[in-house]
Amino acid sequence: MKREVIRTADGSPSLRISQWDESYHSIHGAVQESLHVFIRMGLEYLPFGNNLNILEMGFGTGLNALLTAIHPQVEGKAIRYTGLEAFPLSADEWQPLDYPSQVEHPKANRIYEQLHRSAWGMFNEITPGFELRKLQVDVREFEPTEAFDLIYYDAFGARVQPELWTAAIFETMYRALRPGGVLVTYAAKGSVRRAMQEVGFQVERLPGPPGKREMLRASKP
Repeated sequence: MKREVIRTADGSPSLRISQWDESYHSIHGAVQESLHVFIRMGLEYLPFGNNLNILEMGFGTGLNALLTAIHPQVEGKAIRYTGLEAFPLSADEWQPLDYPSQVEHPKANRIYEQLHRSAWGMFNEITPGFELRKLQVDVREFEPTEAFDLIYYDAFGARVQPELWTAAIFETMYRALRPGGVLVTYAAKGSVRRAMQEVGFQVERLPGPPGKREMLRASKP
C-alpha cells in the first residue's frame, strides 16, 4: 500500500493512498477536521471524572491521539487510549508528518514520537496519566474485552471500504461502549446513520468540519 504525504487546506499534512484516491484526513484541513469531529464533538462533549477509556478505530497517523493527549481537559486524569490499526505506518511514513508544529504544546514533538514508537499490544505511559495501547487488528476481528466511554470512529470512507460501515461493525462498537458512552465520526451518510440506529444507537446529525455539511454522533442509552 503506497502512501504519500500531502498538504491539506489548513496547512497541516495528511497521507494519501493513490490506488484508492483516498486520504487519511480531510483535504479541507486535517487538524481542523480532527479537532472538530473528535475533540470538540466527542472529547469535550462527554463529561467525565478522573478516568476515561477511549477507543479509536483507525489509529493511522496518530493525529487524534496527539490532540487528545495534549488537551487541557485530560490533564491530571487517568486516560486509557486504545488505537486499532490494521496497517501501521512505518517510521518513514509518520516522521514527515509535522503535526507537532501545527499545535501549541511545548512537548508535542516528544509526545508524537512516543505515540508512534511505543510498543504494540500493551499499554504504555505517554504522559503522566495518559496510557496508549495500539492493537494491530482488523476491526471486523476485534472483540472488546472492556468498556469504553468514547469511540473515535475514523475508518476510511464507505466509498473504498464499505465493509467498515455496516450494522455488524456498529454492533461491535455498541457492545464496546458503556451506557451513556458516545461514538463520533466524520461520516454522515444515511446508510451509516441507519446502521447505527439498527443496533440501538441514538444518533444526532451535527454540523460538520470545514468542507463537510454534517457529521454523526451516536450515543448508547
